[in-house]
Amino acid sequence: MKIIIPMAGKGSRLLPHTLNTPKPMISIAGKTILRRLVESLYKLIQVFSIQEIVFIIGNFGKQIEKQLIKLSHDMSVNPIIYYQIIPLGTADALLQAKNSLTGEPIIVAFSDSLFYHNSFDKEITHKEDNIIWTKKVKHPHLFGIVKCNSSGIITHFIEKPNNYISNLAIVGIYYFKNSLLLKKELQSIFDHNIKNEQEYQLTSALESMRRKGERFTSKQVKEWMDFGNHKRTIYSNSRILSIESKNSKLIHKKVIIKNSLIIKPCSIEKDTTIENSIIGPYVSIGKHTTVKNSNIKKSIIQNYTKIQYANLNRSIIGNHSLYIGEKAKEVSLSDYSVSK
Repeated sequence: MKIIIPMAGKGSRLLPHTLNTPKPMISIAGKTILRRLVESLYKLIQVFSIQEIVFIIGNFGKQIEKQLIKLSHDMSVNPIIYYQIIPLGTADALLQAKNSLTGEPIIVAFSDSLFYHNSFDKEITHKEDNIIWTKKVKHPHLFGIVKCNSSGIITHFIEKPNNYISNLAIVGIYYFKNSLLLKKELQSIFDHNIKNEQEYQLTSALESMRRKGERFTSKQVKEWMDFGNHKRTIYSNSRILSIESKNSKLIHKKVIIKNSLIIKPCSIEKDTTIENSIIGPYVSIGKHTTVKNSNIKKSIIQNYTKIQYANLNRSIIGNHSLYIGEKAKEVSLSDYSVSK
């Protein structure tokens, strides 16, 4: 079995934070989104003796590639890297890894979602041909959707339906027993120029496979966190802090706190200084950052950043940035930015 992680998208819905940093490499409570995703799959790596993780990336540069290699080695697996230079959709992304789709079982996990789900390994059995993990949502028209019969067998795949069909959203993690069948369908989608919203979508390939007799089962995840845009990223940060604060100490011992109040849950990384400030609840602050004379809640602050006289709520401040401002604001500031 292999794990395939497509992560070549531009992250345009999370601009300006993805101008310099690919979305999966944004840090949430001390870990990148990508590391959190891979760690959530570690039980699968152990149970199925997975030896290879396939990354499909854009033109991210050698530094990001080095991080991918290190992450893979930390998980005791070998990294394989393919490139999707022009993002033409999820089906096109997977087709770039066609040399790794040789017939064995695969897990496909998209890099802008996280899961707190302890039973992936137990749900993959010899009885299951393909599994699509799902979650009930309030606004199904924003997602790829599945419709199931009473046994949990999927009867339809629909990409962002205009009318209500089902509220079971595809959350971005899949199991395919035979990756060669998937490769053939992906190639067919491309050869016949079958597009949805001007892109080649994996949902189209899945629906075609289903019509040809492939069986897909829906399994619901316990907790799904999406980083598709600013609002969802802030919400997901809050959920992660709520969950992890129960079992972990999220404030590093090498944090300097002077005349300040920390309202939990918050994550503060090493060599960060908090002075004359109120932080929290639901704030993640990266390493080597300085916050003075500020009030911050429900926000994400990256690494090597300075914040002064700020009143921030539902904000994201990038790496190596400077922000000074007294008025209450919801701020989006990219890496290497200055706002006074």
